[in-house]
Amino acid sequence: MNITSTKKLANGVEMPRLGLGVWKAKDDEEVINAVKWAIETGYKSIDTAAIYKNESGVGIGLKESGVKREEIFVTTKVWNDEQGYDTTLAAFDESLKKLQLDYVDLYLIHWPVAGSYKETWRALENLYKAGRAKAIGVCNFHEHHLRDLMADAEIMPMVNQIELHPLLNQLPLRHFCQEHGIAVEAWSPLGQGNLLSDERLVAMGQKYGKTPAQLIIRWDLEHDIITIPKSVTESRIKENAEVFDFELTAEDKKAIDELHTGERFGTNPNEFDKKRMF
Repeated sequence: MNITSTKKLANGVEMPRLGLGVWKAKDDEEVINAVKWAIETGYKSIDTAAIYKNESGVGIGLKESGVKREEIFVTTKVWNDEQGYDTTLAAFDESLKKLQLDYVDLYLIHWPVAGSYKETWRALENLYKAGRAKAIGVCNFHEHHLRDLMADAEIMPMVNQIELHPLLNQLPLRHFCQEHGIAVEAWSPLGQGNLLSDERLVAMGQKYGKTPAQLIIRWDLEHDIITIPKSVTESRIKENAEVFDFELTAEDKKAIDELHTGERFGTNPNEFDKKRMF
């Protein structure tokens, strides 16, 4: 496994296992530089969203990096207020315009807005059939949301991007997704930074000469979880990719598994307000 390693989605598309998340990155030199540093480091995946308000900067970063379009996997998402069939198609067009792209590699429903996500999914199926999104999926869907969506879907979701970190390992949902060929992707894999000073991870990391962030990212990868740690700092972006020169022992992997408490740093998808971000 290395920085270019991919996971084959249900439709055969190869999705990088490690990517850069850009939530909260400002739509200026901050996100432009983050994208360029990530690509220089060897990252092959960038994850943004309409609500992040930085798709334009991501697009500039991609252009200025000089990388060939087909070598980078770009993900974006439709926001809650744009859900529905026609509004989703319009939102997708706007995202493509800002990103300066002809297609995205993955388009996701950001949250399961009740009464809307099935029509939104129908729009995603349309985009997929047209080749404008190479893969489609969802974010923040619990098992009951997935079952409801899949009951009427023509095309099954290929990815479920969820809050996932050692304190919230999402094991039952991961098992459900695995059974149905849905790849699991972790957002806020570092617990929005709250896990970086965890004494247990700090002590464990000393054995490997690694940081808690590197341990967690490695833990994700070893559990077949696609992961997109966010950073706008060049040194941290590089550090987050230095996870391919060691393996967790079975004992340490189990110890990280057992940190699970069910604690969330984001909103529970059963309780979110569609106007809120997280």
